[in-house]
Amino acid sequence: MSSTHIRRHVRAPRERVYRALLDVRAVALWKVPDGMTSHIHTFEPHEGGSIRISLTYEAPTGTGKTTAHTDTYHGRFVKLVPNEQVVEVDEFETADPALRGEMTISITLTDADGGTDILAVHEGLPSGVSPADNELGWQLSLAKLAALVEAG
Repeated sequence: MSSTHIRRHVRAPRERVYRALLDVRAVALWKVPDGMTSHIHTFEPHEGGSIRISLTYEAPTGTGKTTAHTDTYHGRFVKLVPNEQVVEVDEFETADPALRGEMTISITLTDADGGTDILAVHEGLPSGVSPADNELGWQLSLAKLAALVEAG
């Protein structure tokens, strides 16, 4: 199993970034790579709270992990440190053994240069997930998060 580590600086206070990590409306906007749409089935932002999200490819050529064009994952929040860290454990809903297994996503926020540094660590990627594709997806999503929080 592999992992990805993505860093991003945003020009917004940690409190605003943390709120965007746990606000269902914000998550629906930023936590989806370009070329996909998001549907949030369940989102309970407290320790032990459930998560279930489907990401659907807009182009008919996109190949999903759950259905022909959709990636659905479920999980739970395992650690929430206000204005500092969000940790969740997720798993794809799939019949493909190469895509199964729990993944841990940790997002850590620190003050830096008049804004916030974000460190997103995605550990336990299943063998069927390309680390390069995962990294690109996170870069796109964090760019959307930055635009959202920097706009206020």
